[in-house]
Amino acid sequence: MARTTPRPDSFRMRAHGPDYGLLAIVAALGIIGLITVYSSSYALGYAQFQDANYFVKRQAVFLVIGFGVLIIAMMTDYRLLMRTSPLLMLMALIGLTAVLIPGIGMTQNGAHRWIALGPLPALQPSEFAKLAVLIYMAAWLTAKGDQVQDVSLGVMPFVTMVGLIGALIMLEPDMGTAVIVAAITGTLFFVSGAKWTHLGAVVGSGLLLGAILIMSSGYRASRILSFTSAEDHADGVGFHTLQLIVAFGSGGIFGRGLGVSRQKFFYIPGSHTDGALAIIGEELGFIGVMLVLALFTYLLWRGLKIVQRAPDQFGSLLAMGALSWIAFQFVINVGGVTRAIPLTGIPLPFLSYGGSALIATLAAMGVLLSVSRYSAIVDPEREAPTRGVLRSIGLGSAGAMGRAQ
Repeated sequence: MARTTPRPDSFRMRAHGPDYGLLAIVAALGIIGLITVYSSSYALGYAQFQDANYFVKRQAVFLVIGFGVLIIAMMTDYRLLMRTSPLLMLMALIGLTAVLIPGIGMTQNGAHRWIALGPLPALQPSEFAKLAVLIYMAAWLTAKGDQVQDVSLGVMPFVTMVGLIGALIMLEPDMGTAVIVAAITGTLFFVSGAKWTHLGAVVGSGLLLGAILIMSSGYRASRILSFTSAEDHADGVGFHTLQLIVAFGSGGIFGRGLGVSRQKFFYIPGSHTDGALAIIGEELGFIGVMLVLALFTYLLWRGLKIVQRAPDQFGSLLAMGALSWIAFQFVINVGGVTRAIPLTGIPLPFLSYGGSALIATLAAMGVLLSVSRYSAIVDPEREAPTRGVLRSIGLGSAGAMGRAQ
């Protein structure tokens, strides 16, 4: 079981400065994201809105708002979120329901994922639902304690709550976001002390349901076909996949040069959204892609240190949830654009265009930084106990024994 009490007295829980290394990485990725959005979208912006700066101007506004939210979340004691988690969950459910109501929800390309706000940019409630569900599940699992291992008191309520959120997101439809929500909550369920057998049953059921949903929908099945047989459908469903590979190949080691991409001229659909890394690969080459991967790797490493040093179970779960959010989206996006896995349409955190996604992701980073402000401080007069990341998030001692039963 993950810990429910503060660390031993060799540590002190008090507010101090946030993890400035993590904050610097997030800021760097935000700036790189602005450059990437401009370079990958100016042709599309001019073609659609007669304004080459259309997308980057909006992204800059979203970035400023997002960093404002990050700072507020960072300076707020994360423990207050435990009390507000039911309200956040209720707001998420209302938002996910509102997009399905005619006149409130906004339809684009057959999907109902946005809420129209008059002259203001449309919001995508499912992005903010990720954060609300993360906070709620962290609080719920903390309150459950050992009951998380009980089928009727832990497993079934967990499956019901996550299934409700997933079902509302699937009605939009948005399978990619539903997968991310399931992955985040599944990670929290795992590290909070769930039994291996229960976790395996939940994951297996999810995979079976996912396979059924993919095969029952034409556009989802076509993404599998574009992954397995792109060359056989180069002018059809395989076009997107092949053009992404062409972008990476054209960049070589050092790239064509910043702003010199050819693939962004309507060869890669969504070049400024889920195809952002391919444009980086074409313009900055292998070196540029590796730099981006290194920044994300460093971010994840800093995040794991925060998880390790979090002073209580709720802080550990919050930090782990925010970290897994970034990790899953990063791996799925990179895997999709490099053809390691099928394309899903999931954007690359911080670098892809999208206001709701950027603001919600920065808010999650603010929560992670808030946990870092209360992380354990080693007493210089006493040697701190050696604790690994796995033990600190509940995979040691009682947590491991609970799963072994």
